Amino acid sequence: MKLPTLREVGTEAKLLLIGIPVFIWTMIPIYHMFVFAISPKEDAFTGKLWPTHPTLHNFSIVFHQQHYFLRDFWIQFWNSTVIALAVGALTLFVATAAAFSISRLRVPGGRAVMNMALFTYFIPAAFLAVPMYRTMGSYGLLNNHWSLILAMVTIAAPYAIWVLKQASDKLPVELDEAATMDGATTLQLFRLVYVPLMMPSLVAVGTYAILLAWNEYLYAFLLLSKDTDITLPVALGNFLAADDSPWELLMTTGFIYALPPAAVYYAFKRYMVGGLTAGAVKS
Repeated sequence: MKLPTLREVGTEAKLLLIGIPVFIWTMIPIYHMFVFAISPKEDAFTGKLWPTHPTLHNFSIVFHQQHYFLRDFWIQFWNSTVIALAVGALTLFVATAAAFSISRLRVPGGRAVMNMALFTYFIPAAFLAVPMYRTMGSYGLLNNHWSLILAMVTIAAPYAIWVLKQASDKLPVELDEAATMDGATTLQLFRLVYVPLMMPSLVAVGTYAILLAWNEYLYAFLLLSKDTDITLPVALGNFLAADDSPWELLMTTGFIYALPPAAVYYAFKRYMVGGLTAGAVKS
């Protein structure tokens, strides 16, 4: 058994000295959110590290929608879920087809289109919110879930195309040639060869698009207005409109809303690392 060298031990110690404070700093807001969630209203702002009388009553209020701001909680949670999944599916469809066309079929002008799409990231997404609002209004899509879905696909697709294109470039061209010689059509090549080999990157890109749509606030706030149509992040903002905001319920709802993306990330984190860095290094 090879013992670690002094240099390796020193490097690991330095990483721990950096990593532990960063981890603690990152977890502090989550901890305070949880403390608020299990605190009675009268104990929420006492400043204690742990409530004197922890309770799950706030969770019961949220789950049973027993507050004015929570009367459409489950509908809004469902809206967020449907929109996030739709954005993930559409982004995957657009990005996979585009990356396959550019990288494997080498369609004329494909790389120029990809570069132009990436160029849109030079403009902050917030600056495009008003033009997007005007566009959706022109097509009669305001207060429709499709307006937010299409807007988020527009934001997510360029990066997704770039990631999938880089990963696709690493696949051996001989696989395409062998499949073509065996009589495979372009659609069969895409479905039976390309998609299975690209699965890690597809999972990573799909997860990225879902989390992007799940956490979106600005576009959801602009494009949707009815209480039964808005997503939960927008509904959380309504808590701040009251003179005496129920902070314990706000934090409880936020904590619940943060659990699904955390579960999705940890379920697919091995794909996230491998898929999003695929093609970053040439072998």
